[in-house]
Amino acid sequence: MKKLKYKKVLLKLSGEAFLGKREYGIDPEFTRDIAKQIKKIKELGIEICIVIGGGNIFRGISASEHGLDRATGDYIGMLATVMNALALQDALKKEGVEARVQSALVMNGIAEPYIREKAASHLKKERVVIFAAGIGNPFFTTDMAAALRALEMKCDVLLKATKVDGVYDKDPIKFKDSKKYKRLKHKEVLENGLSIMDSSAIALCMDNSIPIIVFNLLERGNIIKAIRGEYIGTVVE
Repeated sequence: MKKLKYKKVLLKLSGEAFLGKREYGIDPEFTRDIAKQIKKIKELGIEICIVIGGGNIFRGISASEHGLDRATGDYIGMLATVMNALALQDALKKEGVEARVQSALVMNGIAEPYIREKAASHLKKERVVIFAAGIGNPFFTTDMAAALRALEMKCDVLLKATKVDGVYDKDPIKFKDSKKYKRLKHKEVLENGLSIMDSSAIALCMDNSIPIIVFNLLERGNIIKAIRGEYIGTVVE
């Protein structure tokens, strides 16, 4: 078996990916498939924690453009991430994988409050930790939450799983001559305004030397390939 490049990872899952084949909400089939991939990762002895977006249910920024208060919209979006986290936790449980949901917003009865040391303890006990509700404050994206939690959990890499197969110089759907990057520096992402993650998340990863791998989540096996250091998507380091 090929040697693993990373031993502790933060997996950032976009909320939109949870749509699967649906136009809205959570696709149970997709969620089960993700759970099966995570199970395989755990069988390799990898410590894994997850941050999930909520764009399949609600996006605060989009709502604010139509008159909803931005802070209120962001809080609603945080609740959407908790829904996704609970759905993934249930799917993992059915695969025999022990998982804990920790929420940055206090939600007694359905999730643990986020406590860094407790999260680290769960990882050591071979549990998957799913971080929900972003960082608990409006005006911060789940990308920022992913970068912050990766740093707090001392992860080797941040895996950003999306619906595209990497980073391009321009929208590959609109422009046929778009160029895909194989490798980038954090500084290049910031200087060129490339839409990988928001700039504050990129800057935090750059300042703390956390590599980011952007890849297509919809291709089965890509998560394990990324952990093994195989070339998929775009590597930012």
